[in-house]
Amino acid sequence: MLSQTSLHMTRTYSYAVTPAPSVQPTEPSDRELMLRLLRQDVAALELLYDRHHHVALGLACRILHDRSSAEEVVQEAFLTIWRQPERYDPTKGTARGWLLAIVHHRSVDRVRSATLRGYAGKLSPNLIDDRSGDPSDLAFWSMTREHLRQALDALPLEQRQTIELSYIHGRTHSEIAELMNCPLGTVKGRIRIGLTKLRAMIPATAV
Repeated sequence: MLSQTSLHMTRTYSYAVTPAPSVQPTEPSDRELMLRLLRQDVAALELLYDRHHHVALGLACRILHDRSSAEEVVQEAFLTIWRQPERYDPTKGTARGWLLAIVHHRSVDRVRSATLRGYAGKLSPNLIDDRSGDPSDLAFWSMTREHLRQALDALPLEQRQTIELSYIHGRTHSEIAELMNCPLGTVKGRIRIGLTKLRAMIPATAV
């Protein structure tokens, strides 16, 4: 006959097994999502949109001052990265930076297109941020609409965009520096050089 101690030692106990807590997968990086876009992964596009559409919309609104137009620009930008993900070069910057560059360029192009369709006649020297009285400023405002269109088209892209943001859209130099992600001195330099070039392009009959 087994003793009470022996029975206790040979008794079998069963325990409820508590499952280990599930581990949430690590969120994919933007770079990983861009690689997935190469495989036409819609979920990757949705994740990128959720992460960055607010800041993209904010940038577009600041340039366009119209939410409806800004939303259209943002949608176009995301459509671009969906259709052409191979254009993204990770050695030149982040996916977010590339997206914002697309939004910025499309927004400025929209402002420029609207201006060339008829708003150029509404331009005013009061929009000039730096009231220095430089002769090139006076030359700029003396141009006809046709001369303005031709001269702006002939400028390097960065100079043209900087001048448009300042003179056409009324942005201050500080705002332009933030929008274009460059030093304030660079903004002023681009405007000064660009206006000097515009002055040189004006026919004598236009001033």
